[in-house]
Amino acid sequence: MKSNRKTFLERTRLWLSAIDPMPQLALIGLVCGLLTGLVIIAFRLFIETAQAGLLPLGNPENYEDLSPVLRLLIPIVGALLIGLIFDMIARETRQMGIVHVMERFMYHEGRLPPANAAWQFIGAALSIISGHSVGREGPGVHLGAATGSLMGQSLRLPDNSNRVLVSCGAAASIAASFNTPLAGVIFAMEVIAREYSLAGFTPVILAAVSATALSRLVFGDEPVFTIPLLDMGSLWELSFVLLSGLLIGALAALFIRMLRKFTGLWRQRGLWQRTLLAGVITGITAVFVPQIMGVGYDTINLTLAGQAGFVLLLVIVFFKMLATSACVGLGLPGGFIGPTLVIGACAGGALGIVAQSVFPGQVTGPAFYAVIGMAAMMGAVLQAPLAALIAIIELTADPHLILPGMLAVITAGLTCSELFKQPAVFDMLLRERGLDFHNDPVAQSLRIEGVVRVMEQNFVLTPTRVPGREARKMLRENPLWIVLLSESGRQPTVMPASNLAQYLAENEASLSRNGLIDLMDIPAQRSQAALIDKRATLQESLEVLDRGNLDMACVAADTEQPSTIVGIISRQDIEAYYSAAPQST
Repeated sequence: MKSNRKTFLERTRLWLSAIDPMPQLALIGLVCGLLTGLVIIAFRLFIETAQAGLLPLGNPENYEDLSPVLRLLIPIVGALLIGLIFDMIARETRQMGIVHVMERFMYHEGRLPPANAAWQFIGAALSIISGHSVGREGPGVHLGAATGSLMGQSLRLPDNSNRVLVSCGAAASIAASFNTPLAGVIFAMEVIAREYSLAGFTPVILAAVSATALSRLVFGDEPVFTIPLLDMGSLWELSFVLLSGLLIGALAALFIRMLRKFTGLWRQRGLWQRTLLAGVITGITAVFVPQIMGVGYDTINLTLAGQAGFVLLLVIVFFKMLATSACVGLGLPGGFIGPTLVIGACAGGALGIVAQSVFPGQVTGPAFYAVIGMAAMMGAVLQAPLAALIAIIELTADPHLILPGMLAVITAGLTCSELFKQPAVFDMLLRERGLDFHNDPVAQSLRIEGVVRVMEQNFVLTPTRVPGREARKMLRENPLWIVLLSESGRQPTVMPASNLAQYLAENEASLSRNGLIDLMDIPAQRSQAALIDKRATLQESLEVLDRGNLDMACVAADTEQPSTIVGIISRQDIEAYYSAAPQST
């Protein structure tokens, strides 16, 4: 029974290494969504329960009713506590957030360490509870992606399937956080995976659906924001929507620049000093503008209800940008998707007030421009226009916003990236770490196929010295390759089986039946081969070959034991696959 179960698991792993949308991967995506939903629910409940116990009236976002002294001290104490705790853990364990997910997705085959996720949960919760201007969606994406990755690692799935599960977890986290399943899917494809394929869509959609259903069971199906029915007064109002997109695009560029400045500030200082500075900036700002504290969804609802004046909205925009840039840039473990929505809503609301004063009775109210501003700011900062647009449509359930939303999102994105030359914020943060999210078509195509689906399994494994009788016996199996294991057993050598056949035919008369043949000495085309894990993708295999300047690789169940080799792959095999395979989009 145990042997049959092991065989079934091995067969399943082989199926999952293909690019086809297998039912097995869809089922795993569904389970990943449920697990991620549970993690996000626990994360949100932990934060909101602590906030309800700390803040007046038991309101999780009621930082405004705290006394000025508490608004000053709570962020400072929280930042110092976080800095001292995180200073005691290893530097690599402190890497977290969406940037960490993108790094592990691109450079580490989607394998996320559990320790980082655990500290992300603790650190982000402390940051939000202590009133810092950070969001829970970025940490949620890390927690969801880690849930999917750890699930794949525990099942020992191939790396291409592990990447899909990372996308499943990311999509499920956004879906469960905002009650927006489609936006979660688009976010995972547009920001994390940066590719669209049927093999990715099927499990990711199921993950988003299952996580959303679970979240609705706990928190209900009410939208995150209370948004009235919105519509443009007339088509000429698109000109003001265009202007709004330009201005918010400029605001997004300023925000990215501010974040870059804070990221490089005090880089040589200890972490506790950097986080303390972030706490001081947040605390001083919160004394005068308490609306910047916490995630800020109550501020968005205030703006949508038209209960914030023009001056207050502008003040919130500036100081929310300052506090968020300081918190995230100086190392507090929190996200900025939520704060980005707050900034966009307040900026859009202020523009709506201007529009109403200039064209009284002819334009839609501030709530309309607040929603447009949310989409434009999020799309420009993340350079993820489709995810931003879909999120706003799902949040409002209002199809009238599609046309103006599209115009504002694209205008803001182009203004930020082309006019002000600012990259997507996650790309900027990756470059600050000395990394780059390369995603060229070749790498994209090779990354979705497992090496076991392309490798040649018709080979024999043998020591370098064999008796003539054994050599003839090997050839009866008609292998294509012979893998030679040296006495050290470290790096195998590969030779065509036809070379041995030719040698035996030419030396038939002089070879004794049991005489030893040194396969490293006979005339043959021998190639040193790298050892790669059977869970690897074709992209990983090509990178291994490039690093070693090799043309052949042996696929092994355990790269520490060459005797576990299960297949052979060459550079030509990888190139042939890319030439023949349909390219993903």
